[in-house]
This record gives sequence, structure tokens and C-alpha cells, in this order.
Amino acid sequence: MDEITESPEPGAAVTADDVAEAAGVSRWTVARAFKKDASISAKSRKKVMAAAERLGYAPDLLAASLASDRSHLVALITNDFNNPHKLVLLERLTRILWSHGWGTLLVNMSESEDASAALLAASQRRVDAAVMIGTRFDDRVLDTALGARRVKKLVVFARYSHNPNTLTIACDDKLAMREIGNHLLARGFRRPAFIAGPDTQSAKLHRLDSFSTYWRKRTGQHVPARHADGYNFQSAIETAHELLNEMTGSDRPDVMVCENDILAIGVADAVRQHRGTSAEVAVTGFDDIPLAAAPAYDLTTYRQPITAMCESLIEVLEGKRTRSDFLPGRLVIRGA
Repeated sequence: MDEITESPEPGAAVTADDVAEAAGVSRWTVARAFKKDASISAKSRKKVMAAAERLGYAPDLLAASLASDRSHLVALITNDFNNPHKLVLLERLTRILWSHGWGTLLVNMSESEDASAALLAASQRRVDAAVMIGTRFDDRVLDTALGARRVKKLVVFARYSHNPNTLTIACDDKLAMREIGNHLLARGFRRPAFIAGPDTQSAKLHRLDSFSTYWRKRTGQHVPARHADGYNFQSAIETAHELLNEMTGSDRPDVMVCENDILAIGVADAVRQHRGTSAEVAVTGFDDIPLAAAPAYDLTTYRQPITAMCESLIEVLEGKRTRSDFLPGRLVIRGA
């Protein structure tokens, strides 16, 4: 029977030496037990983990990163918290990263000019990679960050970057908008309008361009488009009212294709409020947030492959992927 030593005094910091003594192993065995792929027997690892749990020990990850030049910490740089899909995405992303041994640092980038400062803040915390999930950054900022060697790896997630030194992991917008276009044509819609997010120089989505190009190829028709001031409910309502007031009679759209679900939900409410249009104008979204399935909206939308995108990011972090990845999602057909 293994000898059990006394625990450290209450309030004292528990060290690896304390765990080694309690488990009857060397300090290096304790270090290997907490290292993901280290060579250690199952019996020794079990003894170390039992002692660590009893003593309340957790390894100093910062000290370990200084020794190995790896922190296993990923900075998630984001904004747009008014968009419910961002919270869905962050929940899935942080959970999958954690399950693969990666910690996360959330950096709130509220405005475009904060992007460079956000990347600097991430680099000062010795992150192994920075993942850009925001709507307010552009390729010039990414170039500056990479040129200054502020981050080891820079990944643009769920949006697109043309910077050749970054990796992009995103839903395949061209495929998605082609599927939405085919669905609308099959349902008999012939006069779509497109409601997009802000028209900035930030890293963009390809949904408006992809839909417009595909619709013109199939029908020969131009798709009128409007840009909302933000990815939020109120901006969508105002933009939809403006479009419906401007386009009357035979020009009025029979379906509004929206760049994401929160825009679509605002547009759907605007359509209800606008006299004489509720039975004439359908609405589609993108993302499949939980509210999209509510009976009040019953929104046809496109579900992003978030889990597959997260798994692709893990491959990048582990050095198994060196190229961008554009993944297919799934059309979710409801009311429209």
C-alpha cells in the first residue's frame, strides 16, 4: 500500500514537488503526467492525478509555456455581440478547443481601429494563435500584425480574407447562395432583393456577390441590394422599410434574401409592419440561430458547419493543415 503523506498547510501554494511526494514519484513524472503526449505509464499517471486532485494542484501553464515556447492558448478576437449567432459560434468554438487541450483568451474588438491593438494585446499574452471572428478589420491590419510578428498564426474564422499570409476557415458562401437561389427559383420567386450588413473595407462575407452573380447567370436579372448600418435588428428594420418604400408596384421584391438571420428577423418584422406586403414578400436568412425556428418567423435559412469549421481550426493549430478551408453547410427549409 502506497504511503500517503500529509497535505501542505492550508493556504500554502501546492507545488509539483508536493504532488510528487504524495504520489511517491519524481517531480519529472508529475510534469510528464500533465503533458498531453508525454511518455508515461497509465499507472504512474493515475497515481499523479489522484494526488493532484486530493491536494488541489494544477500546473502553472504560464511557466510551462515559458519553458516550451508553447502556451496552448488561443486568442479569439471578436466584436458584433448584438448578433446572436456570434454567441452560438463562440460557445461551440471554446468548447471544442477546450476538449482538445486549448485554452482561450477573449478579446473584445469594438471598432475597426481597435484591431491592431487587439492583436498586440493577444501577442503580449504569448498566445499560440489569434483567431479573428470580428466584422471590423481589414487586410492592411492583418499585414501589419504579421509583419511585426505579433502572432505566430493568424486565422480568419467565419469570414474571408485575401491576405496570402493568413488562413481562412469559413462556410462556402458560393455554394450556400447557389443552393438558396435554386430553392427560390423552384418555389417560383422571381424578384429577389438582398439585405447585407455594413459595406466596409473589413474582411467580408461573399454572400451578396455570390447570390447576385448566380441569380444573374440563371435569370439575366440584376438583384437590388441594400446595406444595413449594422448587424442588428433595428438597422434591418430601417433598411427594409427604405427599400419597400422605394420599390413599388411591379418592382417590389417577392423575396428578401438576408446576409444573416438577425437581419432576416428584423426584415420579417418590417415586412409585417409595411402595409400590404406581408403576404407578398418572403424572407430568407443565414446561420440558423435558435430564433429562426420560432413559429413567429419560421425562417428558411442556411446552417453554417460550425463543428466542422472548429475541427479544421484544430488541424491548423496542431500543424496538420496549412491551407484555407471552405466548408459546405446545409439549407434549412421552413416557411419560404
